[in-house]
Amino acid sequence: MIVIADTSPLITLMKVDKLYLLHELFGEVSIPPAVYAELTANPAFAHEAQLIEDCHYIKMVKVDNPEQVNLVRRVAGLDLGEAEAIVYAYHHTVDLLLMDEAKGRQVAKNMNIPLTGSLGVLVKSYQRGLIEANEVEVALAKLRKANRRISEQLMRDVMAYIHSSK
Repeated sequence: MIVIADTSPLITLMKVDKLYLLHELFGEVSIPPAVYAELTANPAFAHEAQLIEDCHYIKMVKVDNPEQVNLVRRVAGLDLGEAEAIVYAYHHTVDLLLMDEAKGRQVAKNMNIPLTGSLGVLVKSYQRGLIEANEVEVALAKLRKANRRISEQLMRDVMAYIHSSK
């Protein structure tokens, strides 16, 4: 399975101490250079950068289409990490793109790239028995407290699903 990730799902999963779920679900996750830079360049987040550096299942991949990356950035108004992830996903026919931002998700949908976000990873992990319902609840509470930009409606939908499938 080929999975590529944008920055936000990785940060979100780190915030809720569930980054390991990526390895459990997918084995390996690829990130483009801009995502790697976003995750490791800020000295204020040295601990998080070290987590990424130490993850044997997160691999950096080269994006060979800089012109297309720049075009996607300009036309869609995406940041470099989002654009690189989308262009890589499109050209390598990935099985899944991990992305949270609405604009980037819409571009990926328009390009028929299969995708999910942070909460999708939590739900899939719950479905596969990798985490319990209460762990999903705790993760969502941490995300609220950390002011992650995830809609309250989406969080309610996830909780409704978790509680209905018990």
